[in-house]
Amino acid sequence: MSTLYADAVAVLEGWQAPGAEQDVLRKDYLAHLAAHGEEGLWKPCRAGHITASALVVDPPRERVLLTLHAKIRIWLQMGGHCEPEDGTLARAALREATEESGLPGLRLLAPRPVRLDRHLTPCAWHLDVQYAALAPEGVEPVMSDESLDLRWFGYDEVAEVADTSVRTLLAETRALL
Repeated sequence: MSTLYADAVAVLEGWQAPGAEQDVLRKDYLAHLAAHGEEGLWKPCRAGHITASALVVDPPRERVLLTLHAKIRIWLQMGGHCEPEDGTLARAALREATEESGLPGLRLLAPRPVRLDRHLTPCAWHLDVQYAALAPEGVEPVMSDESLDLRWFGYDEVAEVADTSVRTLLAETRALL
């Protein structure tokens, strides 16, 4: 059993889901991992796979960094597929956020997920474990090749550009701030 698999199970077993809907997803993710084992973490698993993401926030400026995803063409938080070397879901979320934002020095708002979101993508179902990351002061984002655009939005602007999942993630993140 890999370190990442053990961490994913421990995180999901120990996470206090904020509400019944999130608890159902938590249990579904655990059932997915029980049914598919380690394979349930990786992109080749056609039944779906665990992903990790992080919403990058800049609380002093009341803004959030979103990426216009190149493949699905919607504004999202940074995130994606886990890699064996990540070791933990939190590290996977931070790696993805750093790669896609170009921001060095990101740190998680909390060591636990903010929420879960399951969504269908071109490759399979993503069982996303969502974190929040704090942007360091004085650094500028650099767009990766996975984005069509990368932009800061004021908290109040997110509803105009992002889907319900991102809006809910932002609301839950702001509640933790």
